[in-house]
Amino acid sequence: QVQLVESGGGLVQPGGSLKLSCAASGSIFSGFSGYIMGWYRQAPGKQRELVATITSGGSTNYVDSVKGRFTISRDNAKNTVYLQMNSLKPEDTAVYYCNARKLLFSLWGQGTQVTVSS
Repeated sequence: QVQLVESGGGLVQPGGSLKLSCAASGSIFSGFSGYIMGWYRQAPGKQRELVATITSGGSTNYVDSVKGRFTISRDNAKNTVYLQMNSLKPEDTAVYYCNARKLLFSLWGQGTQVTVSS
């Protein structure tokens, strides 16, 4: 079955950290390293926004609001992409989605909830 499965979300206090994981499975991901992987988030009442992406070559891109706090990485041997989130703020509260993209193909995970609150 072709799918992306996110994990690692939860409730954390402001200033805390979380690490999200996204595992890709299915035959099409035998070439996982060739996919552009991304993390997106959607807060209540807001549109889904890009958080970070990482290319097959390891180049990364971040939305300005998370630069210096979040780090995206990938382990091609494990077909997994990660998002390390530090210094979390209440405005980071959202459902976080993983995305895999290659040419015209795009696949989304089911999302994982991140709540930053005291």
